[in-house]
Amino acid sequence: MAKTALITGASKRVGKAMVLHLARQGWNIAIHYNSSDVEAKLLQEELAKDYPNQQFGVFKADLNNASEVEMLIPEVVKTMHRFDLLINNASLFEPAILGKTSTEFLDQQMNVNFRAPFILTRNFAQTVQSGVIVNIVDTRIVNNQSGFAAYSISKKALWELTKMAALEFGPEIRVNAIAPGLTLPPNDKGEDYLMKLAERIAMKRPGGLDPILKSLDYILNNDYLTGQLLFCDGGENLGQPN
Repeated sequence: MAKTALITGASKRVGKAMVLHLARQGWNIAIHYNSSDVEAKLLQEELAKDYPNQQFGVFKADLNNASEVEMLIPEVVKTMHRFDLLINNASLFEPAILGKTSTEFLDQQMNVNFRAPFILTRNFAQTVQSGVIVNIVDTRIVNNQSGFAAYSISKKALWELTKMAALEFGPEIRVNAIAPGLTLPPNDKGEDYLMKLAERIAMKRPGGLDPILKSLDYILNNDYLTGQLLFCDGGENLGQPN
């Protein structure tokens, strides 16, 4: 029987790449979205056409709204029945140093990037009771630069949640994290933007999506791996070379 994955923020960018990657491997996919209604439904139609023997559902939830997050897993279970993998991918990535971070801005970043994964992780453990959770964090969690202060703090918290959940919910549930680095340029930037940033990291080039997908495969295929963080950042977490 095919396994089922719920991926948050699944209609575009990294989330969409993971959807397509798992679909090719025979997974059923619960496609979560918030505002990307058209993209999510087009993706669902594309997948249903390419993989007619698999199941693809779309699920709307505002991850800044706790009550909507609380309903997400029950709705996925009701519709998809079997449920084996939760990928907490969706996030808000917006700049502000500590001194310029308003309380409202902090709440939004923490709600989407940390509170929603916390609720989904807890509910997965209570409702599904076995399987795998993968949290998408960020290579920024190893430094203390404050250009994206609220975002970075939320991702640091998500990594700590990963370790706590792995310890509490094992052996039935494995929980691991992936920390991407230079993956895709912002929507308003080109590939040259990433190439410029990559001059300061060990591998001297952006990674693209492939390292994330390979890391996801590694987590899924290694059933003794839990509480671990895989850096997909070309050595960015090591700091800048001399």
